[in-house]
Amino acid sequence: MRLGINQKVAILLHDGVKGIYGKTGLALLRFSDASIVAVIDRQCAGESLSQLTGINRHVPIVASVEEALSYAPEVLVIGIAPSGGKLPVEWLPEIKQAIEAGLSIVNGLHTPMATMPEFQALKAGQWIWDVRQEPKNIEVASAKAQTLSCQRFLTVGTDMGIGKMSTSLELHKVSQKQGMRSHFIATGQTGIMICGDGVALDAVRVDYAAGAVEQLVMRYGDCDILHVEGQGSLLHPGSTATLPLIRGTQPTALILVHRAGQTHVRNHPNVLIPPLTEVVKLYEMVATAGGAFKKVKVSAIALNTAHLDENAAKQAINQVQEDTNLPCTDPVRFGAEILLDAGKTN
Repeated sequence: MRLGINQKVAILLHDGVKGIYGKTGLALLRFSDASIVAVIDRQCAGESLSQLTGINRHVPIVASVEEALSYAPEVLVIGIAPSGGKLPVEWLPEIKQAIEAGLSIVNGLHTPMATMPEFQALKAGQWIWDVRQEPKNIEVASAKAQTLSCQRFLTVGTDMGIGKMSTSLELHKVSQKQGMRSHFIATGQTGIMICGDGVALDAVRVDYAAGAVEQLVMRYGDCDILHVEGQGSLLHPGSTATLPLIRGTQPTALILVHRAGQTHVRNHPNVLIPPLTEVVKLYEMVATAGGAFKKVKVSAIALNTAHLDENAAKQAINQVQEDTNLPCTDPVRFGAEILLDAGKTN
């Protein structure tokens, strides 16, 4: 299943356009080919989406599901990704209103909706898609991806929610423009909504997480290049996703993603982000595991500069390049070509 171009979509995104938990909705607005007819955010109702976000998409922002219904949506997408993935209780009445109006629901949260009693009165053709589900027939990983001849780019990060998926999608887009047989491997709910395939890694039992990634990588191993969406961070005290991604992918290149100026893990001011040169060493050491696996390098830095103006962004990029001696750019703002070139020459 995926959000298709012929489906009229409304995104439930209260306090997410300007807030820190709106990455699912904002990523859909940036990358999805679905017909998004309304964004629901009581905080920003009536304001310009493009001016607030820089996303070149002209979609009205309304205050409620009731107002969104005037744009005739067929699907309501839950557009926030809060810590822990729990459904805000105060959203239940609006979701119920959408279902009563005949809308289908795309739910990327950990809270399952398809089995909730209050959401069972569905009309013919109406559905609820709980995206975060463990795939069937997964096994424990065995490093089989090492046998593939394709290039395998994995995005890794200094924190959660800083642009790993966006970087992988931009790399995939550039690879296709260069004529490569490229595939984007989604490992989170938003990427799955966009491309229709993948694994919601945080819904998989930890013993099978690397195996679920390996299964996907092997499925698309006949491509020229795979771009695997990163999750979490080795620096984050609550993250368990990054290591299974490294083991399941057996990457040929790592792209380190960092938010310009960020000094500590978000919501954990006691967990400082080391100098990027040290983070590079960390990821390379873990990926190689002392020689148990093939050597892989961090090829380049993807710097998230969304909070900076263009001049400040360029200064930040230049500083990171000087500090790390690695190619650096903001792939969303300036394109991912130099990141791709750096990884291909590893």
